[in-house]
Amino acid sequence: MRKSKLESYESILEVLLKQPLALDCISLEIDLDTRLLNHQLNFLMRNGLVEERQYEKTSLFAITEKGVTVLRALNFQKYLGKIKNTIRAIDEAFQVIPTIAKQEYQTEEKNED
Repeated sequence: MRKSKLESYESILEVLLKQPLALDCISLEIDLDTRLLNHQLNFLMRNGLVEERQYEKTSLFAITEKGVTVLRALNFQKYLGKIKNTIRAIDEAFQVIPTIAKQEYQTEEKNED
């Protein structure tokens, strides 16, 4: 299944969090065509999340502090989504408990008769 742009941006930032990498290396790490990756890197650079660094004759891409902050915010948002789902499940369970308790009580009364 193809990733959304946001998922691709997030993948790029996660890979660059480990270390600066060349375009080809990023492409291999996240399994994305280099032409499409180049467009996405340009977007990330225009927005200050990634910077291009020259190392000898190679261009390396590195995540910026702003990029790290955005990546953390995205990860926190995912975490909150998981918590939200857990809280919803707990809330639903609390709503069902009185019904189950009532049925259990009725079953015990029938068994006593």
